[in-house]
Amino acid sequence: MDHTIRSVLADEWRQVRELRLEALQDPAAPVAFLDTYDQAVARPDSFWQQRAADNAEGEAVIAFVAEGPDGAWIGTATVLVELPGGEGGFAGEAAVPQTHIVGVYVRPEHRATGVSRALFEAALEWSWALTEPPVERVRLFVHEQNDRARAFYRKMGFEPTGLTLALPDDPAQKEYELAIVRPRPAV
Repeated sequence: MDHTIRSVLADEWRQVRELRLEALQDPAAPVAFLDTYDQAVARPDSFWQQRAADNAEGEAVIAFVAEGPDGAWIGTATVLVELPGGEGGFAGEAAVPQTHIVGVYVRPEHRATGVSRALFEAALEWSWALTEPPVERVRLFVHEQNDRARAFYRKMGFEPTGLTLALPDDPAQKEYELAIVRPRPAV
């Protein structure tokens, strides 16, 4: 492996901004993100500073970054904690303690090299390590036209839950929920 996976640090807002703006220019961005390049590039530095601070390892959210040997950021994934009784998530209030993987992006030249798998392994390991309360499942949503991402998520063990959501800006387009249930210990 020619990369390291670690959590984003609060002072790395410039790198967070740079990688997000690159992700939003990717040809798959319209079906991968609920954000646009034009919206993101217009946000002030204070937005990105707060985003990096919020995404630094904490109790409710963590962002992981894949770094190449030269320190360049080559991928990212963010994990949100969603608890019953908490603020509504992407599909409303959580029924069980869960995490939600969002904002996944790997630079094209690093795809199919193990970077995505390493980011997901870090996200799952972090999720399963949460204890107050223990997470019962990890979920994500994938656009109906994002076949490449859906195939990768299935390889990682995510299964369709049957929940489908219409996109707010275009109700004719759908997002499908996929999830992994917490592995049960062997008895």
